[in-house]
Amino acid sequence: MTATAQTVGPPTIFDSARRAARLSRSTARLHQADFLHDRAALGAVDSLEAIMRDFAVAVDLSAHPGPFAQRLADSEAARRIGSLVSMPQDAADPGARPLSLAAGSTDLIVSLMTLHWANDLPGALSQMRRALKPDGLFIGTLLGAATLKELRAVLTEAELAERGGAQARVSPFADGYDGAALLQRAGFALPVSDVDRVTVRYPDLFALVRDLRAMGETNQLAGIVRPLTRGIVMRAAALYAERFGDADGRIPATFEIVNLAGWAPHESQQKPLARGSAKTRLADALNVRELKGG
Repeated sequence: MTATAQTVGPPTIFDSARRAARLSRSTARLHQADFLHDRAALGAVDSLEAIMRDFAVAVDLSAHPGPFAQRLADSEAARRIGSLVSMPQDAADPGARPLSLAAGSTDLIVSLMTLHWANDLPGALSQMRRALKPDGLFIGTLLGAATLKELRAVLTEAELAERGGAQARVSPFADGYDGAALLQRAGFALPVSDVDRVTVRYPDLFALVRDLRAMGETNQLAGIVRPLTRGIVMRAAALYAERFGDADGRIPATFEIVNLAGWAPHESQQKPLARGSAKTRLADALNVRELKGG
C-alpha cells in the first residue's frame, strides 16, 4: 500500500467569514475608536518622512486604509509618493489568497493594524515582499502578545468559574520581539521591528468592548463560539475592576503595536559584515571606557 503525500498548510486560527463580517460592521464606526489606527498611521508616516526617497507606486493594504491616507495627506512625505492605491479587499484574510498585485510592481506597501488576523503571517509577508520592486519598502503594524492581557485573564477566570471550562476569547497575538525574524524569514532585507505599548483607561469592561467592536477587533477565532452568558460577563467585569482597577474606578486596557519595516533585496543595499571582519571595537561602538586588568 502506497501512502499518499499530503500538503499540510498553516493551521486555521481565524474564521475569514467572521473576520469579514466584523470588518463590515466596523467600517462606519471606526471613527468612534480610531486611536490605535491613527497612532499606527502616524508612526508609519513619521518613518516615511525620515526616508529621503521617492515612491512612484504605493499600495495601502490596511483593512481600514483611511487613517493612513489622512495622516499622509498632512505630511511632507506625501510629495514623495506618486500615487497611493488602497486595496482593503486584500486585507480581509491576509495571506489566504494571492495578492492582487503583480510581482515586482510596487515601490511601497503599507499594512496597518491588519496582519495580526493572518492565519499564515509568514506567507502574507512573503507575498508583499514579492510584490515589491527591488529595493522597495514595506511598512506594517500588527497587534502584539501583550494586547488585551487583562481582558484575556478575567474572561478565562469568569468562564471557568461559571461553566467549569473556558474557550479562548482573545486572539493569540504574535510576540512583537519576533518581528525582525518574521521579516527575515519572508525574504526582507534590513528588517527592523519595535514595540509600542499603549495603556487606555476605560470606565468599565463594557466601554472597552464597545471600542473593540468599533475597531472590528472582537473575537474572530475559528470554530464554534459558545455565547457568553450574562453571569460570565458580569463576573468578568467585577474581576476586571477588582484585579486591575485604578483608584478612581477606571480600568486599564493594554494594547501593543508591533512596528515592522523591511526592504525587498537589492544589490545596492548595505550588507552585514562577515563574522570576524568588524573594524570597530565594541567598547568604541558603545562609547564606554575599558578598565585595564591588573
